[in-house]
Amino acid sequence: MEMFKLSEIKELIKLVDESSVQELEIENEGSRLSIRKPGKTEYVQAAAVQPQVIAAPQVQQPAAVVTEAAPQVDTTSHLHKIVSPMVGTFYRASSPEAGPFVSVGDKVVDKTTVCIIEAMKLMNELDADIKGEIVEVLVENGQLVEYGQPLFLVKPE
Repeated sequence: MEMFKLSEIKELIKLVDESSVQELEIENEGSRLSIRKPGKTEYVQAAAVQPQVIAAPQVQQPAAVVTEAAPQVDTTSHLHKIVSPMVGTFYRASSPEAGPFVSVGDKVVDKTTVCIIEAMKLMNELDADIKGEIVEVLVENGQLVEYGQPLFLVKPE
């Protein structure tokens, strides 16, 4: 049975601490690690994430406040969202010196690499998974992202 390295545990604690994730559980070759933030009243529902990482925060919504306001129109409903498949750090380029993989206005196809998500010192390239045009980048370079968080908006072709 292989144990987690102390450096890996410290990195995971840092990632959880800097995010809104309240609990993280990981199983790796028979070893199990669970990290929870103390003293929070939020509830977390676990969901499988690549590879064998479990973390999907679910925040309680406050009671609705009734106001007399014009209804909001969802202007992004026709757009495709490219979402993060894991918790990690978002990078727009392969290195600090390189240009971004994609920018607003760029055309992409399903195999176009749009960013890198770093998780536990592993660099995971993320493909567009759709043919279209990048209309918005929703996160900043170096930002911590969560599982299922939208990263890009794409106008499908």
